Formats: sequence, structure tokens, C-alpha cells
Amino acid sequence: MALIRLGFGRQHLCLLRRRSLLLLKLIAVVFAVLLFCEFLIYYLVIFRCDWPEVKTPAHNSGQETLKAMFLADTHLLGEIRGHWLDKLRREWQMERAFQTALWLLQPEVVFILGDIFDEGKWSSPQAWADDVERFQKIFRHPRHVLLKVVAGNHDIGFHYHFVMVNSVALEGDGCNLCSEAEAEIIEISHKLNCSREQEHHSSRCIDEQPLPASAPVLLQHFPLYRRSDANCSGDDAAPLEERDIPFRERYDALSREASQKLLWWLRPRLVLSGHTHSACEVLHGAGTMEISVPSFSWRNRNNPSFIMGMLTPTEYALAKCYLPYENTVLATYCVAVGFLAVLMLAHFKLLASPLLFGWNLLRKLKTT
Repeated sequence: MALIRLGFGRQHLCLLRRRSLLLLKLIAVVFAVLLFCEFLIYYLVIFRCDWPEVKTPAHNSGQETLKAMFLADTHLLGEIRGHWLDKLRREWQMERAFQTALWLLQPEVVFILGDIFDEGKWSSPQAWADDVERFQKIFRHPRHVLLKVVAGNHDIGFHYHFVMVNSVALEGDGCNLCSEAEAEIIEISHKLNCSREQEHHSSRCIDEQPLPASAPVLLQHFPLYRRSDANCSGDDAAPLEERDIPFRERYDALSREASQKLLWWLRPRLVLSGHTHSACEVLHGAGTMEISVPSFSWRNRNNPSFIMGMLTPTEYALAKCYLPYENTVLATYCVAVGFLAVLMLAHFKLLASPLLFGWNLLRKLKTT
């Protein structure tokens, strides 16, 4: 009887050890997958991004260079349309991507080109305050890093050296917001023109404090007028079936009139915009390049990205930095779930049964 009890005790202890070992294996796999998909993958992907080199003339080699990050269309969900799981997933992705980029790339200034929130035009005061608090948590940054935000149509409603233009207000219909925005642009245009003409001592510029004599970089949410995305290309351009869809003025892009005014008044050397959620490069007028910055959020595209810029008063160089693809993370989780299933089947000795059944079936087919 004592031997039977001893054998049963050993068998029970062995079974307990096997189950503990299985539990440890499961915990280790789950922890490793979570660590990779929710933390490490951002470092591995963003670590490959490098700041571009800006080419400066020999006589301007002493110019200071500014490191700037440009991202767009974060679309933080609100209380109306935002499912808690969708909010948790997308906002965690943006927080990890942004914080990792700050740590690895060390930019001096970050510009977000509009549509910070998805429901800004519908939010109650309390909901708006909650959204702002979440935004400040996700996009927290050290004091030495400057963060600037351009208003988008989802932020304030659909009415409609850097020049940040509230392009939502360029409707041209005489509304208070539009009139104020246009008046400010005209004033900036006057100052820029005086800086360009300061060597000629124009009488119109006597009382003006001169700005640096360089063409500005125009930052706005809406892209300048273009017919469609038909000429856009690249992995993060609009899908092929959407590229030929005509753009609606004042909805998909600025009106032709507002675009011409901005180009005429400001004469920018570069334009950066958002809104379309897809990448595009467009050459306007007298050779002004516009870059449409893709969305920063998985909610809008599988392969989000941001722009890295090195800028001097006269030159600039841009590079694109991709974030982890959402389908890569989902595929990793699927593989992990499959591996865990195999691990459990093998532990309970259930994995051999279908294999043995298949082997016996093949033997029977051969004999017949």
C-alpha cells in the first residue's frame, strides 16, 4: 500500500511539474510577443530612419540647420464614434511611435498638420477637454522640443522660418474667421516682401521690422488645389482605384482661387499639407513643391509614416520614415496564437493523433 501511495505521489508531482512547465512556456511566449509587437518593433523600424543631408552652398556653410518632424491626421477618436478598443489600439500605436521617434531621432521641432481629433467639430466642452488631455499625454515631449499644431477641418469645423496657415479658414466667403485669416496672411505677405526688398529701401517698408530674407515653408492642413491624385505614386499613395477621383474644391483641397492667392502672397519654397491621408508630390506654378504627408495613424492606413526635414534659411532636404505596418503586427499575433495552440496540443498528446490518422490512411491507400 505504501508503494502504491508513493508511486501515485510521484506521478502527481510529475504531472504538476509538467503543467507548471507548460504554464511558464505560455507566459514566456505571450510576454515575448507582447514585448515585440507593442514596444520593440517601433525601435527596430524607426531606428532605420536617418536624417537627410541638406546641401548648402560653400559661402553659406555656417548656416544653422533645423531638424523638423512633420506628421498629419492623427484623428484621435472621441466619445461619439470612438469604440474603446479602437481608441486603445490606435492611440497606443501613435504614442509608442511618437515617443520612440523622439527618443531615437531627437528632432528640434514637431509640426502636426491638422486633424488632431476626429470629432472636434461635434465635441461638448467636457469631451473636448478630455480629448485635449489625451492628446497631451500621447504627444508629450521634452521642454526643448517645440510642438506646433495646424488646425484641420475635424478640429474646428468645416467652415471655412514657417508660415502656418489655417487653411480651413480660406473659404473666401467673408466669414469672421476667414476675414481674419486672410488679413493675417496679407500682413505676413507684406512683411516678407519688405524683407525681400529691404536692399531697395522701399518706402512701403520704412516702419516694418525686417524678417529673414528667405522664402518661407508653408504648412497647412488642406492641400493646394489639384485635380486629383492621378499623378501620385509610391507605396503610401492613394489606392489605384481612388487616384482618378476628382478632388472637390473646399472639401478635398483648397479652391483654385485660395491656392493661387497663397502662392502669390507668400511665394513659398516648399509646401507641406495633410488631409488626404496619402502621400503625394505636386509641382505648382513656378516650381513650388508640395508634399502631402500621409496619416500617422493605423486607423487611416496600414503603412503610416512621417516626414523628416533638415532646413536652413535657404535650403531643405526631406526624408520619409515609415512606422510599423499594422498587418505585420497582426500577422505576428496570429503566428503566436498558432504556436501556442500547437504547444498545448503537444503537451496533452493530442497533436500526434491526426498525424497518426493521416499515416494510417496513406498506408491503406497504398495497399489498395
